[in-house]
Amino acid sequence: MHIVLSLGGSLVNTENGIDTVFLNQIRQILEKSEHNFAIVTGGGKAARKYANEVRLKGGNEFEADEAAIVATKENAKAVIDVFSAGKSNICKKVCLDFDNARKEAKKFRFIAMGGTIPGITTDADAALLAEAINSRRLVNISNVDAIYDSNPKENKNAKKYGSLDYSTLINLACRSDTRKAGENFVFDILACKIIARSKIEAHFVSGKNLNDLENAINGKNHNGTIVK
Repeated sequence: MHIVLSLGGSLVNTENGIDTVFLNQIRQILEKSEHNFAIVTGGGKAARKYANEVRLKGGNEFEADEAAIVATKENAKAVIDVFSAGKSNICKKVCLDFDNARKEAKKFRFIAMGGTIPGITTDADAALLAEAINSRRLVNISNVDAIYDSNPKENKNAKKYGSLDYSTLINLACRSDTRKAGENFVFDILACKIIARSKIEAHFVSGKNLNDLENAINGKNHNGTIVK
């Protein structure tokens, strides 16, 4: 079975550069699994920086999205470089679209891609890729340990969800998704609706809790959030 990972860009590319230690930890966990993996990387701070630079020059949101997508592909290439150094059976090129990814997923145990088109976040890309390769499980890895009813960094009383149904997830996403390039929210509304229509089980965990990550990959209980 293929499992899709939606990997937050801020975990890949930190203020100190590419976090090769973290990526190697991810690689080791995935290599122990019996599954195949498709990894979709976000843009993180680099995407927000690129998008803001475009806006400062008078660019529109379409152009800001285009710039942000560049950052996502740079992060995907970083994943490939680390996995290749570990001798993983990974496609050496960043997959540029869903057809390309679907073909490469038949040949390699690991593939990586970034964003695709303006207006579509990497959350939605991950959900669409899961549909394209018939994945029944998607794992969202970010710097937040679960889904909350509000931003836990801003509200100490934010409610944490251990499990959710699709409709509740969609309602939560509606509160925060304004469709701006590089914006930070749990899981965008389009991604939520895609996993809902195809009944794709989604797990939301922190990249800093490797035990939760491993359990999510294997469909087991963890301290994050499960949506199904």
